[in-house]
Amino acid sequence: MSPDSDEPLLEVELPIVNPTGLHARPCHAIASLASGFESSLLVGCHDRKVDGKSILSLMTLSAAEGDVLRFEVRGQDGPGLLQALSALVASGFQEMS
Repeated sequence: MSPDSDEPLLEVELPIVNPTGLHARPCHAIASLASGFESSLLVGCHDRKVDGKSILSLMTLSAAEGDVLRFEVRGQDGPGLLQALSALVASGFQEMS
């Protein structure tokens, strides 16, 4: 089932806190998390937007520590997706001790 285009767009901006930035492991974590939700997800950084459910697309953002990721979701479970993404990014993609 695809997200309803009549659903409101929800957005949040989150800084990358892990020193290694957005490499393969964090991209996998974002895409895997997002795939568990029906809502659509776009991720933006450096004036680019990509599909947040695609690991390869996320890797093209080349985001580093301190860069800000903009998450845009649309769908009924969008608030839950944003909450889960916020926790994931704040944890440094679970790479920080």
